[in-house]
Amino acid sequence: MEKTKSPETVRMNEERRDVTILFAGDSGDGIQLTGSQFTNTSALFGNDISTFPNYPAEIRAPQGTIAGVSGFQLNFGSVEIFTPGDMCDVLVVMNAAALKANLNRLKIGGTVIANTAGFDKKNLTLAGYIDGNNPLENNSLGKYRLIEIDITKLTREALKETPLGIKEKDRSKNMFVLGFLYWMYNRKLGPTEDFIRDKFAKAPELIASNLAVLKAGYNYGDTSETFTTRYEVKPAPLPKGVYRNIMGNQAVAIGLIAASRKAGLPLFYGSYPITPASDILHELARHKNFDVRSFQAEDEIAAITSAIGSSFAGNIGITASSGPGIALKGEALGLACILELPLVIVNVQRGGPSTGLPTKTEQADLMQALYGRNGEAPIPVLAPASPRDCFEMAYEAVRIAVEHMTPVFLLSDGYIANGAEPWRFPVSADLTPIKPPLRKSAGGEAYMPYARDGKGVREWVVPGLKGMEHRIGGLEKEDITGNISYDPENHQKMTLLRAEKVRRIADFIPEQALDRGSPDAELCILSWGSTYGAVKTAVKEMIEEGYSVAHIHVKYLNPFPKNLGDLLRGFRRVMVPELNHGQLVKIIRSEFLIDARPLTKIKGLPFTASEVKEAAVNTLEA
Repeated sequence: MEKTKSPETVRMNEERRDVTILFAGDSGDGIQLTGSQFTNTSALFGNDISTFPNYPAEIRAPQGTIAGVSGFQLNFGSVEIFTPGDMCDVLVVMNAAALKANLNRLKIGGTVIANTAGFDKKNLTLAGYIDGNNPLENNSLGKYRLIEIDITKLTREALKETPLGIKEKDRSKNMFVLGFLYWMYNRKLGPTEDFIRDKFAKAPELIASNLAVLKAGYNYGDTSETFTTRYEVKPAPLPKGVYRNIMGNQAVAIGLIAASRKAGLPLFYGSYPITPASDILHELARHKNFDVRSFQAEDEIAAITSAIGSSFAGNIGITASSGPGIALKGEALGLACILELPLVIVNVQRGGPSTGLPTKTEQADLMQALYGRNGEAPIPVLAPASPRDCFEMAYEAVRIAVEHMTPVFLLSDGYIANGAEPWRFPVSADLTPIKPPLRKSAGGEAYMPYARDGKGVREWVVPGLKGMEHRIGGLEKEDITGNISYDPENHQKMTLLRAEKVRRIADFIPEQALDRGSPDAELCILSWGSTYGAVKTAVKEMIEEGYSVAHIHVKYLNPFPKNLGDLLRGFRRVMVPELNHGQLVKIIRSEFLIDARPLTKIKGLPFTASEVKEAAVNTLEA
């Protein structure tokens, strides 16, 4: 701990390995912007990072109420970070409802930074505090360090010389919080100052006001004698390379573009807006220079069928949605299967059923991806493990779709899609080649649309080529010729051929590896999708404490890696954490006849590492 002395007071710099901060307030308080700016600044500094934005579904959520609270949790450190943190070290609350909704997520001894203006009688009543019983005054926060700041008043004071109205001034109070925390954690204002100038380039008065409040927050910490300690979180020892902070939906979009460039084919994205998948459309629409065509369709059915038509024309067809939209795409998914055309379907899963919980996360669409179509219509299914892994798995989804002439599901979820972490730019030369099975000339022999190569894959022929005319449609095809056929024997043969083609994809994906632990450990925790970080953290801690536990994370859910069954059979016990009522565990039990046990959570929230650890310890000690 290093002491620095000024004429006013003695400052102390305290080093921390990692810190978890939770920002919370009304949806109109700029909580998501505050969190993302602190995240970007820390990423530029070199910290490893994981984030969890959590906000209401309503555009204008009820102000001052618990239902209207927006939150942004950030874990940053000088060590490897896998989750946004279980319990937070610092809770920043802009009103009483934010405190009530999130106090149970603050560590004992942690810090509460409270905007006292948000604890007036009206806000206390809206938050459900009986008889205006103010938690800032009744000693109920005695287990925590309480920092009370009238952020609203100080923001207005910083802007007293500006012509802005009270409402406009109050919209800047999130910048005061940001400036104060930049001071507390030794962060520079530069990146956020640049962001403000860029965001409000056409509104000089807003640039001036936001910069003034940002600096006021920083100076408040710097000049006040109340705060004697600043914290230092050094850069993490990340592998060398060029990094950017990336969210899951952004990584999906960039992965799709990289795959289309590597395949040498245009990318067509047909989509209908839906939370939490819409950001993929927004990102792709920015990259027309990479031969990307984005199309906002009138509904989900038009979105997927336009993508199928684009694939028929020789493009890489992509569509995305969430659970309700995927349900509407079901018939067209079957069409893509029987046509045997490449198509990538991104499902950014959210809480269901029906409209469910639009802004909350879930993993409950696995069965839908595997079986949610009429008839026997197998589709490969992949799932990224984290925001940065979305790039690799989106790229891989395109590779499989193109090289095996099949639709492919990519199962993301709200937690991954909206979360962020540092991502190291890959080198183009290091990306796996993608080789489309395109046929460009008849070659003197009759073209047979459903003749297959050694992988069971038919050729891809762009319409309009002389001598290779053929028909497509949803009716069953005759083997080899592609003519319409109602023959029972042919239907069974074609059904089995399509299934075998998908099964053989296992020959062209990596074998399953242990993420951590020994192959003869007592317990294996099998994760998929966004449970990765919590399980990885829990297993790491347990191994350090001497428990016999291992971790396997599976990204290929159909088909499974060829060696997955043998790996799992080597463990006495297998536990499968899922944000559903136990879907993968049913598949594992059925496929490998293993007595795998579920750990389920259906609350719209991700697992914490402590939840996984507690369940694993109980399993081992049972």
